[in-house]
Amino acid sequence: MIECWTRSALAAIGLLVASVPGVAQDDFDDAPVSLSLQVTTDPSTIECRKLETVNPASLMFLPLRRTFNEDFDEHPLSSGRWIPHYSGGAAWPEARYWGGDGSDFKRKTSANGEQQIYVDPRYAGRATTPLGLDPFKVKDGVLSIVASRTPPDLKPVLFNNEYISGILTTQGTFSQKHGYFEIRAKIPVGHSVWPAFWMLADDGGWPPEVDVLEGRGERPGDMVMTTHWRIPSTQKIQSCGFDFAVGDASSAFHNYGVLWEEDRLVYFIDRRPVSDIKVPIGFDDPMYMIVNLAIGSKFFVGVDPVDAETPQTVAFEIDRISAYQIDMEQAQR
Repeated sequence: MIECWTRSALAAIGLLVASVPGVAQDDFDDAPVSLSLQVTTDPSTIECRKLETVNPASLMFLPLRRTFNEDFDEHPLSSGRWIPHYSGGAAWPEARYWGGDGSDFKRKTSANGEQQIYVDPRYAGRATTPLGLDPFKVKDGVLSIVASRTPPDLKPVLFNNEYISGILTTQGTFSQKHGYFEIRAKIPVGHSVWPAFWMLADDGGWPPEVDVLEGRGERPGDMVMTTHWRIPSTQKIQSCGFDFAVGDASSAFHNYGVLWEEDRLVYFIDRRPVSDIKVPIGFDDPMYMIVNLAIGSKFFVGVDPVDAETPQTVAFEIDRISAYQIDMEQAQR
């Protein structure tokens, strides 16, 4: 989701589109306490590959135990486990997260060319009191992150951003090294629309970055899963990932996940492995989860800058976010 790598790394990304067969959705509604996930076991010597056909002999079931689950039965900010902005940095005063000049720094990724600002009811922008803007709506156990055009009278207060939207992260509340991370969601579409579920290192560094799901809003049914890392000897950013066609992604809930093992990252759609990569250098620290709805981009293919065609309002619907750790006791039996 942090796209400043793009110009130097587009050549490294495999923009190949694979169709994902339909799977009965009822099988994936819940996040059970224990889960067995079918994974690849052949030697992880391939840097990055799309799993179009998998030798059944190279598959096994990996036992997992749940470590985090959010069903969104209540407002996401009521539990204290979600943070509505980027955080980190000992020199950043707590008050600056909630307003004042420069507070937008933690509420968008400007290098991407994003044209939204992430708000929450406590955020004041340049005003002296909170604006009460809430992009998070919960109904029937589904969270909607709603992006909408900034009211004209609030534009100066909100640093002249074209849209207001929302972000939720678990930085400082939950992070994990290795395991399975999953979102069940519908992927919104529309001009300039850029939903994402992704992970960053808890130490605040970048990369590594794992993009479990990014929607290309101008390409309905097209989503991408990508790994980003840095080459220490050159300091260059490398990226590898694939696009996948999920025809009803905007109208039906699907599960999108990544399994982080010691030797590889395996990406899943509806708990079926679709791509994997040998774990690059630099994946040393626990990672935290991020879910957001950005509007507008300079570099991300399929997401253009805001114009008259951009929807006035668009929602990213999320049924559940879960995390699992590998159950080593079960795996060794």
